[in-house]
Amino acid sequence: MNYLVIVLRLVHILAGAFWVGSSIFLFFFVRPTLAATADAGQKFMAHLVTKANITTRITIAAFLTVLAGGWLYWIDSAGLTSAWRNSGPGIGFGVGSLFALVGLVFGSMVGVNTAKLGTLASQIQGKPSPEQMGQIQAAQKQLAYASPISTIALILALASMATARYWLF
Repeated sequence: MNYLVIVLRLVHILAGAFWVGSSIFLFFFVRPTLAATADAGQKFMAHLVTKANITTRITIAAFLTVLAGGWLYWIDSAGLTSAWRNSGPGIGFGVGSLFALVGLVFGSMVGVNTAKLGTLASQIQGKPSPEQMGQIQAAQKQLAYASPISTIALILALASMATARYWLF
């Protein structure tokens, strides 16, 4: 029994579940709720980012997922030298990893801008200054661009990884 593979799979799957689940929950539920709740949403976001460290936790889960997944792919492909890479599962896991990397890149944009908004929300007393409002709008624009791409890419990565063992080519 290969204990390293078992540990890597556990890390990959558990961290990946947290990462993808967080992305889906934030995109489909928290984001619309924040838009609908104005000041209360600002306070919630400030706490979520500055006190609960949500962006740090998701970032750690994302990197653990990618590192463990890359290591597993390296093992399964015998250092990228075996014919397994061109098999259905090899292609499925490869496609999933590409989607995960897209999710990681755009997710990092989401994390940076979410952290900016959380920090700004914790600093604002009353109405935001024109400078703060400009920063808020810029961060929200980046989030509106990056968040759907990251979330969709992660859903596609999850679907690819979950079905890769059954791909036939």
